Amino acid sequence: MDDNRAMVGDGGIKDPQLMYENLISKIRTSCPEMDMGRIRAAYDTACLAHSGQLRRDGSPYVTHCVAAADISVDMGLDEDSVVAALLHDVIEDTELGYADIARQFGEPVADIVEGVTKLTRVQYTSKEDEQMENLRKMLMAMAKDIRVILIKIADRLHNMRTMAYQSEEKQRSKSLETMEIYAPIAHRLGMQRAKWELEDLALMYLDPTGYREITDALDSRMPTLIDFMSKMELKIKTRLEEEGMQVSISSRIKHIYSIYRKMYTQKLDLNGIFDLCAFRVIVDNISDCYNVLGVIHYMFKPVPGRFKDYISTPKPNMYQSLHTTVIGSEGIPFEVQIRTWDMHHTAEYGVAAHWKYKMGDGNVRAGDEDKFAWVRRLLESQQESDATDFFHNLKIDMFADEVFVFSPKGDVINLPAGATPIDFAYSIHSAIGNSMVGASVNGRIVTFDHVLQNGDIVEVRTAKNAPGPSRDWLSIAKSGSARTKIKQWFKKERREENIARGHDIFENELRNRGMRMEDITDEEVLPILLKRVAYANLEEMYAAIGYGGITATRTVNRMKDELARIHHSAEKKTALEKVTEAAERRETNAKKNARPVHGILVEGLDNCLIKFSRCCTPVPGDEVIGFITRGEGVSIHRRECRNYKRNAENPADLGRWIEVDWADNITERYTTGITVVSHERSGLVMDIATVLNSLNSKVRTLNARDIEGSRSIVNITLEIKGIEELRMVINKLSSIRGVSEVSRNGN
Repeated sequence: MDDNRAMVGDGGIKDPQLMYENLISKIRTSCPEMDMGRIRAAYDTACLAHSGQLRRDGSPYVTHCVAAADISVDMGLDEDSVVAALLHDVIEDTELGYADIARQFGEPVADIVEGVTKLTRVQYTSKEDEQMENLRKMLMAMAKDIRVILIKIADRLHNMRTMAYQSEEKQRSKSLETMEIYAPIAHRLGMQRAKWELEDLALMYLDPTGYREITDALDSRMPTLIDFMSKMELKIKTRLEEEGMQVSISSRIKHIYSIYRKMYTQKLDLNGIFDLCAFRVIVDNISDCYNVLGVIHYMFKPVPGRFKDYISTPKPNMYQSLHTTVIGSEGIPFEVQIRTWDMHHTAEYGVAAHWKYKMGDGNVRAGDEDKFAWVRRLLESQQESDATDFFHNLKIDMFADEVFVFSPKGDVINLPAGATPIDFAYSIHSAIGNSMVGASVNGRIVTFDHVLQNGDIVEVRTAKNAPGPSRDWLSIAKSGSARTKIKQWFKKERREENIARGHDIFENELRNRGMRMEDITDEEVLPILLKRVAYANLEEMYAAIGYGGITATRTVNRMKDELARIHHSAEKKTALEKVTEAAERRETNAKKNARPVHGILVEGLDNCLIKFSRCCTPVPGDEVIGFITRGEGVSIHRRECRNYKRNAENPADLGRWIEVDWADNITERYTTGITVVSHERSGLVMDIATVLNSLNSKVRTLNARDIEGSRSIVNITLEIKGIEELRMVINKLSSIRGVSEVSRNGN
């Protein structure tokens, strides 16, 4: 769907008829065999169905549909894909349904449109669950017909090109989704051109300052870079032609997000980016690729460790090229990519270059289906995952860097970077993993947690009487597929053990969160809580926790949220009484002509000096108390503050505590601090930063350190408007994998 309803159309043409005529002209040039009458019928249907719907710039909504079709033509897709792109939003946004599309344009087109359509009519308990189910649905449709995801990428690419008129919140949320899901999918499908543009557009909204710094720096250096690249192109081309080779050479500047990521992860400035300039040499055959490599290494000094041969070992997304980084006589390092024309077409368009449909019957070339079997394997391995686990496993299995290893027979197996022999065994078959008793790598016996490297030859030893997987394997396995298969074994083979183990873990988590078993087993609330976590009874829930189907932390979080909702009515009454009392105090202060300072009203005082205590950092919505400090005015504390509770009855301080309250209509932001305690793991800070970014929180400081017991503590200082915003931040941080506690400073 076009979430950017009401945006500019690429900053260019906004007349749908003129856009359509340009589309037809492009099709006649590149795909003259297409049925123009059928495409016209699809355009007319989209115009009629979307009649009266506008984008934010006032242009007809159908301009988005034509733009998506135009992108699909650029990808080299077939006639059904172009028709589906024109119609991709009609099921979701208009009165037309699947049967209407199938009747006029055929079931293949209707299947694609339905696959792209969101599950808008289903209610979910959380945004994460909704996003997960929409993505799972799209991947299931993608497993049947890869064109579903290609149209979705075209749809998202145009949305990102036209994001300027959306709200800042929508810009950030859609850009984050693009960066986390759609750009990695484009990468996994080998669609580098689409991936680069999606990443750069998303970065422009996620970190506009960083984006501008890079573009400004590039602009200032561009004349020098262009001069360098043109001279180097001529030098390389002349030398290769002297060697009797016919080549095509082009050059480029590294795309913005790639520069940004290197600067961020490696703490570099622009001068430290090794391959800022890249050259591409395209030849006619594979042997010439290696001949060109030899000439390049003779002409320039190669940088050790920077040569990669993706021709002999292609990436899982079908990408093939030789990569080398060299240093020219000017001392400037640059990358050279060498490939054939077929490899180049695949590198630019990925799966779209290989998934060619015969006109009229939808058949694919032999072997093409096997290239995308990973989609089906991915879905099969995620059947029992909840939303958070699904996304976590998805990022590892689908988006992470790969490592290539070999079976003893020479079969190439690709696994996520950091994979172990456990991952290898389960990638072969569940039975191999379940019966594994040992492994060797390159003829040497290794432990189960041995990290596999590119080129390793891995052999698994099995036994018929093997005891089965250990629970430790769940933390050792890198791939979501392996972990899911291990969980399935425990679910099937160890039910009673799972129930007992899950019960103990659950009770321990309750204690850690300051809750009691009696809080959830009350006969009035238990059915509601079980429904919230989607289990029929406590035994099923314990079993799921025991075999790892769901974490106790997530279960308790959901139950705690539901309990808060159940008790809301009683709390609301208490809150109303407090609001009334506070209003009376404010009225009293108003009568005494007290004026608020930094949003605080002080009983009986006007225009006094106010400062907020660092020990508890109160924010609007907290119950507060003031402490008169000689020569420094009034310090504001929360009534829950440890210092207030400790000193409230101190005879020496009697008379120095004073009633204060928050003023109405506060517009200021307030600094407060929270502490996150988590199990020690990589990626924790990035996950926390992602959550804070998705909430549009303004972070002042973020510091992390590891402590004893394999735990990590993250201290965060941020600016917020009030207690409701703070509670939302705490709830979201509590749901991060591994987080055991989120608390405010001063409690």
